[in-house]
Amino acid sequence: MSFLRRMNPRSITSRLIFIGFVATLTLLLYTFASPSLRLPAVPSFFPQRTRASCSPKAWNDGQWVYSPKPGLENSTLSTPRDALLFSGLEGCAADREYNWHLGSDKPDMWDRFPAVTSWKWQPTEECNARPLDGAAMTKDLVENGGWLLLGDSITENHFFSLSCLLYPHVRATPNYTENPYFDRAWAQNLYLHPESPLIPHLSFPEGFSIEDTPLVTFRRLDLLYSQQELRDLHRELHPDVYEKDPEFQLFSEEATWSPSPKEYLPELFSEPAKTHYTTLIVSTAGHWTTTLFRGYRDESLSDDEGYGIFGLLNFFEEAMERWATEVQQYFDTHRGGERRQVIVRAYLPGHEDCHNHKQPWTEYKEFDWKWYNWFWIRDYNSIFEKVLSSPKYPDIHFLRIDRPASLRPDAHATGDCLHIMTGAGVLEGWSHYIWHYVTREIPGRIR
Repeated sequence: MSFLRRMNPRSITSRLIFIGFVATLTLLLYTFASPSLRLPAVPSFFPQRTRASCSPKAWNDGQWVYSPKPGLENSTLSTPRDALLFSGLEGCAADREYNWHLGSDKPDMWDRFPAVTSWKWQPTEECNARPLDGAAMTKDLVENGGWLLLGDSITENHFFSLSCLLYPHVRATPNYTENPYFDRAWAQNLYLHPESPLIPHLSFPEGFSIEDTPLVTFRRLDLLYSQQELRDLHRELHPDVYEKDPEFQLFSEEATWSPSPKEYLPELFSEPAKTHYTTLIVSTAGHWTTTLFRGYRDESLSDDEGYGIFGLLNFFEEAMERWATEVQQYFDTHRGGERRQVIVRAYLPGHEDCHNHKQPWTEYKEFDWKWYNWFWIRDYNSIFEKVLSSPKYPDIHFLRIDRPASLRPDAHATGDCLHIMTGAGVLEGWSHYIWHYVTREIPGRIR
Protein backbone atom coordinates (compact mmCIF):
# COMPACT_ATOMS: atom_id res chain seq x y z
CA MET A 1 0.00 0.00 0.00
CA SER A 2 1.36 3.36 -0.95
CA PHE A 3 2.32 5.98 1.60
CA LEU A 4 -0.69 8.18 0.78
CA ARG A 5 -3.08 5.27 1.10
CA ARG A 6 -1.59 4.38 4.49
CA MET A 7 -2.12 7.97 5.74
CA ASN A 8 -5.23 8.94 7.69
CA PRO A 9 -7.60 11.12 5.51
CA ARG A 10 -7.68 13.74 8.29
CA SER A 11 -3.88 13.87 8.24
CA ILE A 12 -3.91 14.50 4.47
CA THR A 13 -6.41 17.31 4.88
CA SER A 14 -4.37 18.92 7.65
CA ARG A 15 -1.19 18.75 5.57
CA LEU A 16 -2.91 20.32 2.56
CA ILE A 17 -4.26 23.16 4.70
CA PHE A 18 -0.78 23.75 6.14
CA ILE A 19 0.82 23.75 2.67
CA GLY A 20 -1.82 26.24 1.46
CA PHE A 21 -1.15 28.50 4.45
CA VAL A 22 2.61 28.48 3.81
CA ALA A 23 2.09 29.24 0.11
CA THR A 24 -0.27 32.13 0.89
CA LEU A 25 2.11 33.58 3.48
CA THR A 26 5.01 33.36 1.04
CA LEU A 27 3.00 35.15 -1.65
CA LEU A 28 2.03 37.93 0.76
CA LEU A 29 5.62 38.43 1.87
CA TYR A 30 6.73 38.56 -1.74
CA THR A 31 4.02 41.02 -2.70
CA PHE A 32 4.71 43.47 0.11
CA ALA A 33 8.50 43.32 -0.04
CA SER A 34 10.61 46.16 -1.42
CA PRO A 35 9.28 47.85 -4.58
CA SER A 36 11.75 46.01 -6.77
CA LEU A 37 10.26 42.67 -5.68
CA ARG A 38 6.56 43.52 -5.84
CA LEU A 39 4.09 41.99 -8.21
CA PRO A 40 2.83 44.28 -10.98
CA ALA A 41 0.71 46.96 -9.35
CA VAL A 42 -3.04 47.03 -9.71
CA PRO A 43 -4.13 50.40 -11.16
CA SER A 44 -4.63 52.82 -8.28
CA PHE A 45 -8.02 53.95 -9.53
CA PHE A 46 -9.61 50.56 -8.73
CA PRO A 47 -11.73 50.49 -5.54
CA GLN A 48 -9.96 50.37 -2.19
CA ARG A 49 -11.29 49.40 1.20
CA THR A 50 -12.96 52.28 3.01
CA ARG A 51 -11.03 53.09 6.18
CA ALA A 52 -10.88 56.19 8.38
CA SER A 53 -7.19 56.68 8.96
CA CYS A 54 -6.22 60.36 9.20
CA SER A 55 -7.95 62.97 11.32
CA PRO A 56 -7.77 66.66 10.35
CA LYS A 57 -5.45 67.21 13.33
CA ALA A 58 -3.12 64.38 12.29
CA TRP A 59 -2.90 65.98 8.85
CA ASN A 60 -2.58 69.55 10.09
CA ASP A 61 0.19 68.88 12.62
CA GLY A 62 2.74 67.66 10.07
CA GLN A 63 5.71 69.45 8.52
CA TRP A 64 7.14 70.41 5.14
CA VAL A 65 9.99 68.18 3.98
CA TYR A 66 12.39 68.91 1.15
CA SER A 67 11.58 66.59 -1.74
CA PRO A 68 13.18 67.77 -5.00
CA LYS A 69 12.12 66.24 -8.31
CA PRO A 70 14.82 63.84 -9.52
CA GLY A 71 17.04 65.39 -12.16
CA LEU A 72 15.68 68.92 -11.69
CA GLU A 73 17.62 70.06 -8.63
CA ASN A 74 19.97 72.28 -10.65
CA SER A 75 17.59 73.20 -13.47
CA THR A 76 16.25 76.69 -14.13
CA LEU A 77 12.99 78.02 -15.51
CA SER A 78 13.34 79.22 -19.11
CA THR A 79 9.68 79.53 -20.19
CA PRO A 80 6.48 79.99 -18.15
CA ARG A 81 5.23 76.48 -18.96
CA ASP A 82 8.40 74.97 -17.47
CA ALA A 83 6.62 75.47 -14.16
CA LEU A 84 4.52 72.40 -14.99
CA LEU A 85 7.64 70.25 -15.18
CA PHE A 86 8.97 71.57 -11.88
CA SER A 87 5.57 70.97 -10.26
CA GLY A 88 5.28 67.40 -11.53
CA LEU A 89 2.16 68.25 -13.53
CA GLU A 90 1.27 67.18 -17.08
CA GLY A 91 -0.86 70.25 -17.74
CA CYS A 92 -3.92 72.14 -16.54
CA ALA A 93 -7.42 72.05 -18.01
CA ALA A 94 -8.41 75.55 -16.86
CA ASP A 95 -6.90 78.40 -18.87
CA ARG A 96 -7.79 81.60 -17.01
CA GLU A 97 -4.59 83.45 -15.98
CA TYR A 98 -2.69 80.23 -16.58
CA ASN A 99 0.85 81.43 -15.91
CA TRP A 100 -0.24 83.59 -12.97
CA HIS A 101 -1.73 80.54 -11.24
CA LEU A 102 1.52 78.63 -11.86
CA GLY A 103 3.56 81.49 -10.39
CA SER A 104 5.54 81.85 -13.62
CA ASP A 105 4.11 85.04 -15.13
CA LYS A 106 7.01 87.29 -14.05
CA PRO A 107 10.48 86.38 -15.36
CA ASP A 108 12.16 88.35 -12.58
CA MET A 109 10.75 85.78 -10.12
CA TRP A 110 11.71 82.64 -12.02
CA ASP A 111 14.70 82.19 -9.75
CA ARG A 112 12.47 80.73 -7.04
CA PHE A 113 12.11 77.60 -9.16
CA PRO A 114 12.72 74.73 -8.59
CA ALA A 115 12.92 75.37 -4.81
CA VAL A 116 9.31 76.55 -4.43
CA THR A 117 7.97 73.30 -5.93
CA SER A 118 10.43 71.03 -4.10
CA TRP A 119 8.59 70.66 -0.80
CA LYS A 120 6.10 68.00 0.23
CA TRP A 121 3.71 68.07 3.17
CA GLN A 122 4.36 65.19 5.56
CA PRO A 123 1.50 64.60 8.03
CA THR A 124 2.10 63.06 11.45
CA GLU A 125 2.71 59.35 11.90
CA GLU A 126 -0.92 58.92 12.96
CA CYS A 127 -2.02 59.82 9.41
CA ASN A 128 -2.31 57.03 6.86
CA ALA A 129 -3.98 58.70 3.89
CA ARG A 130 -3.58 57.08 0.48
CA PRO A 131 -1.27 58.88 -1.96
CA LEU A 132 -2.65 61.73 -4.03
CA ASP A 133 -3.72 60.30 -7.39
CA GLY A 134 -5.53 62.30 -10.07
CA ALA A 135 -6.92 59.20 -11.79
CA ALA A 136 -8.35 57.83 -8.54
CA MET A 137 -9.82 61.24 -7.68
CA THR A 138 -11.45 61.44 -11.10
CA LYS A 139 -12.98 58.01 -10.64
CA ASP A 140 -14.41 59.01 -7.24
CA LEU A 141 -15.82 62.26 -8.63
CA VAL A 142 -17.56 60.40 -11.45
CA GLU A 143 -18.92 57.49 -9.45
CA ASN A 144 -19.55 59.05 -6.04
CA GLY A 145 -20.41 62.63 -6.96
CA GLY A 146 -18.66 65.88 -7.75
CA TRP A 147 -17.45 68.85 -5.75
CA LEU A 148 -19.17 72.24 -5.70
CA LEU A 149 -16.55 74.80 -4.63
CA LEU A 150 -17.92 78.08 -3.30
CA GLY A 151 -15.62 80.83 -2.12
CA ASP A 152 -13.58 83.85 -3.07
CA SER A 153 -10.51 84.12 -5.29
CA ILE A 154 -8.52 81.80 -3.00
CA THR A 155 -11.04 79.08 -3.79
CA GLU A 156 -10.55 79.93 -7.45
CA ASN A 157 -6.85 79.17 -6.88
CA HIS A 158 -7.97 75.81 -5.51
CA PHE A 159 -10.15 75.16 -8.57
CA PHE A 160 -7.28 75.86 -10.97
CA SER A 161 -5.01 73.51 -9.05
CA LEU A 162 -7.67 70.79 -9.28
CA SER A 163 -7.79 71.26 -13.04
CA CYS A 164 -4.08 70.38 -13.06
CA LEU A 165 -4.31 67.45 -10.64
CA LEU A 166 -7.08 65.84 -12.69
CA TYR A 167 -5.46 66.55 -16.06
CA PRO A 168 -5.65 64.98 -18.68
CA HIS A 169 -8.87 63.34 -17.51
CA VAL A 170 -10.90 66.56 -17.42
CA ARG A 171 -11.72 69.50 -19.65
CA ALA A 172 -12.63 72.98 -18.40
CA THR A 173 -15.27 75.57 -19.24
CA PRO A 174 -15.53 78.39 -20.06
CA ASN A 175 -12.64 78.79 -22.48
CA TYR A 176 -10.99 82.09 -21.56
CA THR A 177 -8.49 81.83 -24.39
CA GLU A 178 -11.33 82.11 -26.89
CA ASN A 179 -13.37 84.50 -24.75
CA PRO A 180 -11.16 86.49 -22.36
CA TYR A 181 -14.02 88.70 -21.12
CA PHE A 182 -14.36 87.42 -17.61
CA ASP A 183 -17.24 87.92 -15.21
CA ARG A 184 -16.52 86.84 -11.66
CA ALA A 185 -20.08 85.56 -11.32
CA TRP A 186 -19.59 82.97 -14.04
CA ALA A 187 -19.34 79.34 -12.97
CA GLN A 188 -16.16 77.50 -13.94
CA ASN A 189 -16.48 73.76 -14.51
CA LEU A 190 -14.43 70.61 -14.95
CA TYR A 191 -16.00 67.81 -16.99
CA LEU A 192 -14.78 64.30 -17.71
CA HIS A 193 -12.72 64.46 -20.89
CA PRO A 194 -14.29 62.26 -23.61
CA GLU A 195 -10.83 60.92 -24.49
CA SER A 196 -9.78 60.05 -20.93
CA PRO A 197 -8.26 56.56 -20.76
CA LEU A 198 -10.21 56.01 -17.53
CA ILE A 199 -13.59 55.81 -19.26
CA PRO A 200 -13.59 52.01 -19.83
CA HIS A 201 -12.89 51.53 -16.11
CA LEU A 202 -15.65 53.80 -14.78
CA SER A 203 -19.10 52.87 -13.48
CA PHE A 204 -21.31 55.78 -14.48
CA PRO A 205 -24.24 56.73 -12.22
CA GLU A 206 -27.68 56.77 -13.77
CA GLY A 207 -28.20 59.99 -15.73
CA PHE A 208 -24.52 60.89 -15.84
CA SER A 209 -23.45 62.71 -19.01
CA ILE A 210 -19.81 63.03 -20.05
CA GLU A 211 -20.78 66.17 -21.94
CA ASP A 212 -22.99 67.87 -19.35
CA THR A 213 -22.31 66.53 -15.82
CA PRO A 214 -19.57 68.55 -14.07
CA LEU A 215 -17.11 66.83 -11.77
CA VAL A 216 -16.05 70.10 -10.14
CA THR A 217 -17.65 73.54 -10.26
CA PHE A 218 -16.33 76.79 -8.81
CA ARG A 219 -18.61 79.73 -8.13
CA ARG A 220 -17.58 83.01 -6.55
CA LEU A 221 -19.08 83.34 -3.07
CA ASP A 222 -17.51 85.81 -0.66
CA LEU A 223 -19.87 85.85 2.32
CA LEU A 224 -22.02 82.63 2.15
CA TYR A 225 -25.11 84.86 2.15
CA SER A 226 -26.20 87.58 -0.23
CA GLN A 227 -25.73 91.12 1.00
CA GLN A 228 -29.48 91.60 1.25
CA GLU A 229 -29.87 88.51 3.41
CA LEU A 230 -27.15 89.79 5.73
CA ARG A 231 -28.82 93.20 5.89
CA ASP A 232 -32.09 91.52 6.85
CA LEU A 233 -30.39 89.32 9.45
CA HIS A 234 -28.57 92.27 10.98
CA ARG A 235 -31.77 94.29 11.22
CA GLU A 236 -33.54 91.30 12.79
CA LEU A 237 -30.86 90.70 15.42
CA HIS A 238 -29.88 94.33 16.10
CA PRO A 239 -33.00 96.50 15.71
CA ASP A 240 -31.65 98.99 18.25
CA VAL A 241 -28.91 100.02 15.81
CA TYR A 242 -31.53 101.14 13.29
CA GLU A 243 -33.65 102.82 15.94
CA LYS A 244 -30.67 104.95 16.96
CA ASP A 245 -29.58 105.66 13.39
CA PRO A 246 -32.25 105.21 10.69
CA GLU A 247 -29.56 105.93 8.05
CA PHE A 248 -27.31 103.09 9.21
CA GLN A 249 -25.71 101.20 6.30
CA LEU A 250 -24.17 97.80 6.95
CA PHE A 251 -22.18 97.67 3.69
CA SER A 252 -19.92 100.04 1.79
CA GLU A 253 -19.78 100.22 -2.00
CA GLU A 254 -16.87 97.75 -2.12
CA ALA A 255 -17.46 95.09 -4.77
CA THR A 256 -18.40 91.61 -3.63
CA TRP A 257 -19.92 88.50 -5.18
CA SER A 258 -22.15 86.42 -2.98
CA PRO A 259 -25.26 84.53 -4.11
CA SER A 260 -27.87 83.24 -1.69
CA PRO A 261 -28.02 79.71 -0.21
CA LYS A 262 -31.44 79.56 -1.85
CA GLU A 263 -29.54 79.60 -5.13
CA TYR A 264 -26.64 77.24 -4.49
CA LEU A 265 -28.13 74.60 -2.15
CA PRO A 266 -30.59 73.34 -4.80
CA GLU A 267 -27.60 72.77 -7.10
CA LEU A 268 -26.20 70.29 -4.58
CA PHE A 269 -29.42 68.29 -4.61
CA SER A 270 -30.32 68.52 -8.29
CA GLU A 271 -31.00 65.44 -10.40
CA PRO A 272 -27.95 63.53 -11.71
CA ALA A 273 -29.07 64.27 -15.25
CA LYS A 274 -28.25 67.93 -14.54
CA THR A 275 -25.45 67.83 -11.98
CA HIS A 276 -24.17 65.18 -9.63
CA TYR A 277 -22.57 67.00 -6.72
CA THR A 278 -22.32 65.24 -3.37
CA THR A 279 -19.84 67.54 -1.64
CA LEU A 280 -20.20 71.28 -1.09
CA ILE A 281 -16.86 72.88 -0.16
CA VAL A 282 -16.95 76.42 1.21
CA SER A 283 -14.49 78.82 2.82
CA THR A 284 -15.10 82.35 4.02
CA ALA A 285 -13.58 85.12 6.15
CA GLY A 286 -11.37 87.11 3.79
CA HIS A 287 -14.09 89.60 2.85
CA TRP A 288 -15.47 89.98 6.36
CA THR A 289 -13.64 93.28 6.86
CA THR A 290 -14.63 96.62 8.34
CA THR A 291 -14.07 98.20 4.93
CA LEU A 292 -16.82 96.09 3.33
CA PHE A 293 -18.95 96.02 6.51
CA ARG A 294 -18.58 99.74 7.01
CA GLY A 295 -21.34 99.81 9.63
CA TYR A 296 -18.85 98.28 12.05
CA ARG A 297 -15.98 100.58 11.10
CA ASP A 298 -14.90 102.86 13.94
CA GLU A 299 -11.98 105.14 13.09
CA SER A 300 -11.70 106.23 16.73
CA LEU A 301 -10.37 102.77 17.59
CA SER A 302 -6.76 101.75 17.04
CA ASP A 303 -5.48 99.23 14.55
CA ASP A 304 -4.91 96.88 17.50
CA GLU A 305 -8.68 96.88 17.89
CA GLY A 306 -9.17 96.41 14.17
CA TYR A 307 -11.19 99.61 13.87
CA GLY A 308 -14.24 97.80 15.22
CA ILE A 309 -13.58 94.28 13.98
CA PHE A 310 -14.62 92.67 17.27
CA GLY A 311 -18.19 93.76 16.69
CA LEU A 312 -17.99 92.29 13.20
CA LEU A 313 -16.66 89.03 14.64
CA ASN A 314 -19.75 88.83 16.83
CA PHE A 315 -22.01 89.32 13.82
CA PHE A 316 -20.00 86.72 11.89
CA GLU A 317 -20.77 84.19 14.61
CA GLU A 318 -24.47 85.05 14.48
CA ALA A 319 -24.51 84.75 10.69
CA MET A 320 -22.65 81.43 10.65
CA GLU A 321 -25.01 79.95 13.24
CA ARG A 322 -27.97 80.96 11.09
CA TRP A 323 -26.26 79.64 7.95
CA ALA A 324 -25.41 76.28 9.52
CA THR A 325 -28.97 75.89 10.81
CA GLU A 326 -30.49 76.65 7.42
CA VAL A 327 -28.07 74.37 5.57
CA GLN A 328 -28.69 71.46 7.95
CA GLN A 329 -32.44 71.95 7.70
CA TYR A 330 -32.14 71.84 3.92
CA PHE A 331 -30.20 68.59 4.17
CA ASP A 332 -32.77 67.09 6.53
CA THR A 333 -35.66 67.87 4.18
CA HIS A 334 -33.94 67.00 0.87
CA ARG A 335 -31.73 64.12 1.92
CA GLY A 336 -32.79 61.43 -0.56
CA GLY A 337 -30.87 58.19 -0.93
CA GLU A 338 -27.37 59.51 -1.68
CA ARG A 339 -24.99 60.73 1.01
CA ARG A 340 -24.02 64.38 0.74
CA GLN A 341 -21.92 66.61 2.94
CA VAL A 342 -20.65 70.15 3.41
CA ILE A 343 -16.96 70.78 4.00
CA VAL A 344 -15.93 74.11 5.51
CA ARG A 345 -12.24 74.65 4.91
CA ALA A 346 -10.50 76.94 7.37
CA TYR A 347 -9.62 80.26 5.74
CA LEU A 348 -6.05 81.39 5.20
CA PRO A 349 -4.55 84.86 5.81
CA GLY A 350 -1.69 86.16 3.73
CA HIS A 351 1.94 86.63 4.74
CA GLU A 352 3.74 89.93 5.19
CA ASP A 353 6.63 90.50 2.77
CA CYS A 354 6.04 87.03 1.35
CA HIS A 355 8.35 87.39 -1.64
CA ASN A 356 11.33 87.85 0.65
CA HIS A 357 10.91 84.27 1.85
CA LYS A 358 12.49 81.42 -0.13
CA GLN A 359 11.49 78.35 1.87
CA PRO A 360 8.83 77.10 4.29
CA TRP A 361 8.78 77.92 7.98
CA THR A 362 9.02 75.22 10.61
CA GLU A 363 6.88 77.23 13.03
CA TYR A 364 4.30 79.94 12.38
CA LYS A 365 5.47 83.52 12.84
CA GLU A 366 3.18 86.27 14.07
CA PHE A 367 2.34 89.39 12.07
CA ASP A 368 4.28 92.61 12.56
CA TRP A 369 1.38 94.67 11.22
CA LYS A 370 -2.37 94.31 11.12
CA TRP A 371 -3.12 94.48 7.40
CA TYR A 372 -6.69 93.95 6.22
CA ASN A 373 -8.26 91.39 8.58
CA TRP A 374 -5.37 88.91 8.37
CA PHE A 375 -4.47 89.09 12.05
CA TRP A 376 -8.02 88.05 13.01
CA ILE A 377 -8.50 85.22 10.50
CA ARG A 378 -7.66 82.78 13.28
CA ASP A 379 -10.62 84.20 15.22
CA TYR A 380 -12.96 83.76 12.27
CA ASN A 381 -11.81 80.16 11.91
CA SER A 382 -12.20 79.46 15.63
CA ILE A 383 -15.70 80.94 15.62
CA PHE A 384 -16.83 78.86 12.66
CA GLU A 385 -15.21 75.74 14.11
CA LYS A 386 -16.99 76.28 17.43
CA VAL A 387 -20.35 76.75 15.71
CA LEU A 388 -19.97 73.54 13.71
CA SER A 389 -18.77 71.50 16.70
CA SER A 390 -22.41 71.26 17.77
CA PRO A 391 -24.09 67.88 17.12
CA LYS A 392 -26.93 69.87 15.54
CA TYR A 393 -24.95 69.96 12.30
CA PRO A 394 -23.99 66.33 11.48
CA ASP A 395 -23.66 66.96 7.74
CA ILE A 396 -21.40 70.04 7.99
CA HIS A 397 -17.73 69.42 8.73
CA PHE A 398 -15.13 72.03 9.63
CA LEU A 399 -11.62 71.10 8.47
CA ARG A 400 -8.87 72.91 10.35
CA ILE A 401 -6.20 72.18 7.75
CA ASP A 402 -4.74 75.68 7.48
CA ARG A 403 -1.36 75.06 9.09
CA PRO A 404 0.42 73.73 5.97
CA ALA A 405 -0.44 76.93 4.12
CA SER A 406 0.43 79.15 7.09
CA LEU A 407 3.98 77.75 6.96
CA ARG A 408 4.47 78.61 3.27
CA PRO A 409 5.18 82.35 2.90
CA ASP A 410 7.18 81.40 -0.21
CA ALA A 411 4.21 79.84 -2.04
CA HIS A 412 2.25 82.94 -3.02
CA ALA A 413 1.40 84.21 -6.48
CA THR A 414 3.75 86.78 -7.98
CA GLY A 415 1.52 89.84 -7.61
CA ASP A 416 0.48 89.76 -3.96
CA CYS A 417 0.93 87.96 -0.66
CA LEU A 418 -2.54 86.43 -0.34
CA HIS A 419 -3.17 84.28 -3.41
CA ILE A 420 -1.44 80.91 -3.67
CA MET A 421 0.34 79.41 -6.65
CA THR A 422 -0.41 75.99 -8.10
CA GLY A 423 2.32 73.38 -7.78
CA ALA A 424 3.88 74.41 -4.46
CA GLY A 425 1.90 71.76 -2.59
CA VAL A 426 -0.45 73.99 -0.59
CA LEU A 427 -3.52 73.84 -2.83
CA GLU A 428 -2.74 70.27 -3.78
CA GLY A 429 -2.70 69.43 -0.08
CA TRP A 430 -6.21 70.81 0.32
CA SER A 431 -7.44 68.57 -2.48
CA HIS A 432 -5.56 65.59 -1.08
CA TYR A 433 -7.01 65.85 2.40
CA ILE A 434 -10.55 66.78 1.39
CA TRP A 435 -10.56 63.82 -1.02
CA HIS A 436 -9.37 61.58 1.81
CA TYR A 437 -11.90 62.99 4.25
CA VAL A 438 -15.00 62.58 2.08
CA THR A 439 -14.04 59.13 0.78
CA ARG A 440 -12.47 57.63 3.93
CA GLU A 441 -13.24 59.54 7.12
CA ILE A 442 -16.94 60.29 6.63
CA PRO A 443 -17.90 56.82 5.32
CA GLY A 444 -16.00 55.30 8.25
CA ARG A 445 -18.23 57.06 10.77
CA ILE A 446 -21.47 55.75 12.21
CA ARG A 447 -23.99 58.54 12.31
